[in-house]
Amino acid sequence: MLIVFSGLPGSGKTTIARELARQVGAVYLRIDVIEQALRDAGVLAGDVGASGYGVANALALSNLRLGQRVIADCVNPVKESRDAWQAVATAAGVALINIEVVCSDQQAHRHRVEGRVGDIPGLVPPTWQSVQVHEYEPWEAPPFRLDTAQMTPAEAVAAALFHLG
Repeated sequence: MLIVFSGLPGSGKTTIARELARQVGAVYLRIDVIEQALRDAGVLAGDVGASGYGVANALALSNLRLGQRVIADCVNPVKESRDAWQAVATAAGVALINIEVVCSDQQAHRHRVEGRVGDIPGLVPPTWQSVQVHEYEPWEAPPFRLDTAQMTPAEAVAAALFHLG
């Protein structure tokens, strides 16, 4: 099973995805970590762009083919990235579960973003302004949605577990 957590920075997706991965024993892939490793390695001539997603897709496919559950934690803002996750699940012959994490309370979301402490060495946390202008296309088919303004992280993990069956 491939479980992809999507949502804007500060929505709570990393907190939920990490705990779910711990509880179900899944491989956990965080795009931010991959992208920062690419920057630190200095192997790219320009911006990271979609390279982090490409690496994550390859790692996910490799682990899925080993029979592992995989949880990906990413903004996943555009149709192309969403289609790529579907292609990975199809290639591995597993189900894709999309979980979108949102925070419907704009003040709470802003407070989270502004209070973020960088947990990845070298990565500067996003600003509220960058979150507000972040590209994020509407979904063609609505994914399972968790609203972290309406539930605690523990409740969100429980809801995700219930959804996964």
